Amino acid sequence: MSAEAAFQDALIQHLSADAGVIALLGDPPRVFDEEPAGAAYPYVTIGRGVSEDADGDGARVIEHRLTLHVWVRHGGRREAKTIVDAMRTAGHEAALSLSGGWRCVFCRSVYADAFRTADSRIAHGVIRFRALLEEVA
Repeated sequence: MSAEAAFQDALIQHLSADAGVIALLGDPPRVFDEEPAGAAYPYVTIGRGVSEDADGDGARVIEHRLTLHVWVRHGGRREAKTIVDAMRTAGHEAALSLSGGWRCVFCRSVYADAFRTADSRIAHGVIRFRALLEEVA
């Protein structure tokens, strides 16, 4: 399993188990890799992931940034910001257990934004997490 897939799985599992996230996105939380047709609002989709090699001291290390998108239909930017904040609170400095021979050295929330889309009925929130992932020998 790739470091990026292991991190994504662990982060989504961690966020989906958080009471604050569940209160806003349902139980189980509406977090999707791809938006299903007719998804109930609000929900989160997994966005872009960017990685760079950061090897050092003979260890394979990857710096990875993963973006999550929040979609809100009726609560506007305020609701989008509330959901982004719940995910930031749950995920920032989270101790994540990764599978596939990887460990998460750290996980931090590094960016957040909320805005209206071209469809003025929908607000869009964005949160980005940065992680340092190390291969376990």
